[in-house]
Amino acid sequence: MKKTHKHILLLLITLAFSCGPKKGIVTKRSDEKQKTEGTKESTEEQKVNDKKEVKTEQKSKPVSKVDAYIQRYSNIAMTEMRKSKIPASITLAQGILESGSGNGRLAVKANNHFGIKCHGWKGAKIYHDDDRSQECFRKYRKPESSYEDHSDFLTGRKRYAKLFDLEPDDYKGWAKGLRAAGYATDRKYPQKLISLIERYELYKYDQEVLGQSNSEKRELIKVNHGVKRVIVEQGDTLYSLAKRYNTTVDKIKSLNNMNSNDLVAGQELMIPN
Repeated sequence: MKKTHKHILLLLITLAFSCGPKKGIVTKRSDEKQKTEGTKESTEEQKVNDKKEVKTEQKSKPVSKVDAYIQRYSNIAMTEMRKSKIPASITLAQGILESGSGNGRLAVKANNHFGIKCHGWKGAKIYHDDDRSQECFRKYRKPESSYEDHSDFLTGRKRYAKLFDLEPDDYKGWAKGLRAAGYATDRKYPQKLISLIERYELYKYDQEVLGQSNSEKRELIKVNHGVKRVIVEQGDTLYSLAKRYNTTVDKIKSLNNMNSNDLVAGQELMIPN
């Protein structure tokens, strides 16, 4: 009877020791699994938060003065390119450089974005220190007028005539040609324009104009030695063209050896400057 009790006691002790470690092992694995899952959830949550922070930083990033200037005036520059064949990239680069991205005194006080002086000017004026003290500069009612006058200034002077023989997207040739023709006295003027054009990819606005449909391409005006060559559009008349280009019907007819006032869409006319 005593032996039986001893055997039972030993059996119970053996069972107790054999069960204890197994339970400990199961509990340990469960804890590790929970910790691992918790770490994964925490990592995913951190990634989501990081993405949100990046997006917030991107949204709050301020637009530079140059970028703001380009956004505001690129369409005007392209419009002028269609009318005058001056590359939009050159016009924008000159505007950025001459006006301090629209923040210079002449741009703020006189809407003069290209530093054009009063030579032959009968409109409003402003005086500003430049090469000499208190030089006379042109003053405009709105920036768009400055862009239009910039086109007229270049197309209306024979010293810039050779520039219009260049390809319409040859911004490097234009930058060098402007300096050679006397537009600026700064020797580094061409390099400054080219640097702005390439840094801000202003040449894409030239490409946008040149990539338009054939009817819009016709709006480009070729200029040779002070004479504009215009493609007649549907609805154009000699009177409307004379008014548009500030000349007279008789002058247009004389320059083109015309005997009548009849025009045909697609016809090329020479318009005196």
